Amino acid sequence: MSSVLYDAPGPRAKRRNLVLTVVFVALLALLAWWFWSTMDDKGQLKWDLWQPFTTSEAWTTYLLPGLGNTLKAAALAMVIALPLGAFFGIARLSDHRWVRIPAGAVVEFFRAIPVLLMILFANEFYVRSTDISSDERPLYAVVTGLVLYNASVLAEVVRAGILSLPKGQTEAAYAIGLRKGQTMTGILLPQAVTAMLPAIVSQLVVIVKDTALGGVMLGFPELLNARSTLAANYANVIASFIVVAVIFIVLNFALTSFAAWLERRLRRSKRSTGAVLGAEEMAEVPVPADDAGVRGTA
Repeated sequence: MSSVLYDAPGPRAKRRNLVLTVVFVALLALLAWWFWSTMDDKGQLKWDLWQPFTTSEAWTTYLLPGLGNTLKAAALAMVIALPLGAFFGIARLSDHRWVRIPAGAVVEFFRAIPVLLMILFANEFYVRSTDISSDERPLYAVVTGLVLYNASVLAEVVRAGILSLPKGQTEAAYAIGLRKGQTMTGILLPQAVTAMLPAIVSQLVVIVKDTALGGVMLGFPELLNARSTLAANYANVIASFIVVAVIFIVLNFALTSFAAWLERRLRRSKRSTGAVLGAEEMAEVPVPADDAGVRGTA
């Protein structure tokens, strides 16, 4: 079946696609075999290296507390960055230059700085300017750096999502007497959320992964930092890296799956029911007096 964007493949194209699929699967299997044989030759598949992950001690002492700190830092950063990004994204669309220009300067400034640099700067700021304890300081520094960077990125996502809507929606809202704030909150933002959701979720995944920077640079006891402690005690560096990578994959896959479900639900809720009214239902629909007179003379 063909469409405007895609032509259905013919017999030759189908054979070519089949050959390419077989070649790709063969290369993928060859790569998997090479990885497995290399691990086996280096002794990384010994049961002694993987056995700790079958016990509760490795999970309750190292991995689960680290995962909890990862989720805690990511959740705090998300809760703060999302509304902050929405605020600056809307501010960049303001008609007032004294609002639009400072908001744009803040967004561009923090977008241009690496998130690792902001985490390190926040840590030094808390060391020299506050009384936050050394145990809590890494969490504050990680959350601060993630919020500053990701809020600026989310601000651009919000701005682009709103600008992607047809201008006729804004013009129609102004035509019926709505102010710009009412148009933004009641018409534009609800529609833009669905368009922005994939980009927002991808940025939330980035937040989850970037919490590992605090573990590497500041000793924040998140999942990757807990892995290093576990590997030091059990001497299973490669195995611990693989297990932590799988945990991150599952965590981010769950986040993207939830976002996909939410996006489908939002799109479904905005669709028309498509119900067709019969003669009996139409008879029950109230008709204005003028239309009733016209209908009676027809």
